[in-house]
Amino acid sequence: QVQLVESGGGLVQAGGSLRVVCAASGFTFSNYAMGWFRQAPGKEREFVAAISWNGAGTYYADAVKGRFTISRDNAKRTVYLQMNSLKPEDTAIYYCARARTVLARASSEYVHWGQGTQVTVSS
Repeated sequence: QVQLVESGGGLVQAGGSLRVVCAASGFTFSNYAMGWFRQAPGKEREFVAAISWNGAGTYYADAVKGRFTISRDNAKRTVYLQMNSLKPEDTAIYYCARARTVLARASSEYVHWGQGTQVTVSS
C-alpha cells in the first residue's frame, strides 16, 4: 500500500534552516506529482509547495516563496523541502502528500498523506 514517511523536523531558531524529507513506497513514485502541506495549531491545513513528476515544474505558496525549495530524487523515491530563513509563523506539522496525478495546489487533488513531522521555529 502507499506509504509516505516524513522525517527531519525539529526545533530551530528564527533565521535558521531545516530540511524535511519524505520517503515514499507502494506506488510508482516517478509517475506522480508530490506536495508539502502544513498545519499550525488552531489553523487549517495549507499548501506549501508542490513538484511535478520529473521535477521540472514547481509551485510555492506566497508565504514561503524565495525561502523554501522543493525537490525530488526519483531514484531514491524521496521528496525534500529545504526551508531557509525560517520564521516563527512557519511553526507547524508538515505533511507530505501524493497528488492524484498532476501538479496541483489544492489539497483535494492529493489522495495520500503522511503522518507529518513537527517543525518548531523559536523567536
